[in-house]
Amino acid sequence: MHTPKSFTDQLGTHHVFESTPKRIISLVPSQTELLYDLGLEECIIGITKFCVHPFHFKSTKKVVGGTKKVHYEKIKLLRPDIIIANKEENTSEMVEELSKICPVWVTNIVTLEDNEKMIADFGVLFNKRTEAQKWIDKINFGLADFKQFIKGVPSQKVAYFIWASPYMAAGKSTYINEMLALNHFENIYSDRESRYPEVELKKIRLEGDPDLVLLSSEPFPFSDEHAFELGRFTHHAKTVFVDGQLFSWYGTRVVKAFIYFKKMHQSIT
Repeated sequence: MHTPKSFTDQLGTHHVFESTPKRIISLVPSQTELLYDLGLEECIIGITKFCVHPFHFKSTKKVVGGTKKVHYEKIKLLRPDIIIANKEENTSEMVEELSKICPVWVTNIVTLEDNEKMIADFGVLFNKRTEAQKWIDKINFGLADFKQFIKGVPSQKVAYFIWASPYMAAGKSTYINEMLALNHFENIYSDRESRYPEVELKKIRLEGDPDLVLLSSEPFPFSDEHAFELGRFTHHAKTVFVDGQLFSWYGTRVVKAFIYFKKMHQSIT
C-alpha cells in the first residue's frame, strides 16, 4: 500500500498524491526546460507553443496551447497526473479550470531563493532529489563566481523594456528586477506600483534619466528603429539589445545567465 504524500506549492496550495506524478503537462517554457534537465523527458506529455527548449520537444510532445490560453479538451484527453503552472505566466482563471482535471502546481518566482525552492520542490515531488541538488549546487557556484566578478563594477541606472506600443518596462516585484539588481543595475522603474509599468518616453529623463536602456529580445522583437526612438528621449543613454531569456527565465537557464552577464558587462564598458 502506498501512503499518500502531501506537498505544498509556492502559492501555499496543498496537494496530495498517491504516488509520484508520472504524466506531466508544463505550461511554462523555463519550467519545461527545468523538468527536462531533471531527467523527466519521458514523463512530460504536454507543453506550450512557447516551450522552445529543448528544441526537439516541439516534434515529440503535444502542444496544448499558449501560456495564457490552452485547449482544455486536449489537456483532458492527455490524462495528466499534474500540471505545472506559474503565477505570472498563467492566469488564475486557467488554473481554476485546470484544477478540475488534475492537481495544478503553481510556482511563484521573484528571487533566486524562490528559484532554488522550486528546483528543490520538483526534486522531492518527482523523486529527482539528486538531480535537483546537482543543479542547485551548479547555480550557487555560478552565483558566487558572478558576485565576485561584479563586486568592483560600478552601479548604473537602467530602464529594461519588454514591450513597445505602448512602451512597457520591468518594474518591481519581478524576477527581471532581481536580475538587474544582481548586475548592479539600478532600475529607474522599481518604485512603480505596477510590475510592468507603461512608460511615456518624453518623461524618461524626469523619471530617472538612465545610463543604459536595455531592450529585451522577448516577448517583443525590438528593432534599431525602437532603439533610435528611445535614444532621442534620453540624455546620453547607451541602448543595448539583451537576451530576454537570460534575464527572465528561471530554472536551470540561470547557469547560462551568469556566463552571459559577464560577457555583457565586458561589452558595455
